[in-house]
Amino acid sequence: MITVFTTTYNRAYILEKLFYSLKDQTSKDFEWIVINDGSTDGTSELFESWCAQDNGFPIIYLEIPNGGKHRAINKGVKLAQSDAFFIVDSDDYLLPDAIEKAEQWFAQIADDPEFAGISGLRGFSEADPIGGYGSFEGEYVDATNLEREKYNLLNDKAEIYKTSILRKYPFPEFEGENFITEAVVWQQIAKEGYLIRWHNEVIYICDYLEDGLTKNANRRIMENPLGYAYYLAVLDSVYGAEKAGEARLNFYKALLKEYDQQKAFHLINIANSMTIGNI
Repeated sequence: MITVFTTTYNRAYILEKLFYSLKDQTSKDFEWIVINDGSTDGTSELFESWCAQDNGFPIIYLEIPNGGKHRAINKGVKLAQSDAFFIVDSDDYLLPDAIEKAEQWFAQIADDPEFAGISGLRGFSEADPIGGYGSFEGEYVDATNLEREKYNLLNDKAEIYKTSILRKYPFPEFEGENFITEAVVWQQIAKEGYLIRWHNEVIYICDYLEDGLTKNANRRIMENPLGYAYYLAVLDSVYGAEKAGEARLNFYKALLKEYDQQKAFHLINIANSMTIGNI
């Protein structure tokens, strides 16, 4: 079985597309865990209706105060009843055979401790993969998340991680902040040498909406500086301080531009002292 996980915030207007794509799956051997992250629209009413239906798969629905996608993922991982955890965003949807393919792919690596998971491609359509197709021979390539560039595995992909791995590497949570890039976990997993089996088929269709995290990344960095400082500490750990230095310098310049000098230097001092081990 696979856990499909979705966190949603005021997405009632588009969630039906994902719901019906799950109902159309050729394999129903999955659970759908949904964390309503403080929505104030009609999301609750939608799920009240959907949960009362016989969908062919269980829906585990939980409402929490708004705390950000990373906190919701941490909760979802704890709730998951499967060995495979597939994050599917609320504005996206799956092709009809996505779960069936994911089951087949995951079974190949499920008992291999070298692997953290598998991945297919995301696309703007079934024939238009985001970032293009991977440049490797055969149906798949085994590589860490840090080796993607040499195989042209660019941009967002449809990763499905072992639930046990995500329980080992939870997202850090900072009081008063509600965003941290998912790369802080993916890169730490890769640094430990865990492989992903990357498949060259589109299984996941997405759109980058104006109210989405991707379109608003820069603003969210400034609103959540401790989370980004932690990300810089991860970059230092993975690539070394010299290679990560440009990102750190740009962040400090942005802090000085965004905040008064006293607060900016306070955040810079925190960022300078932050390491993965002291969180």
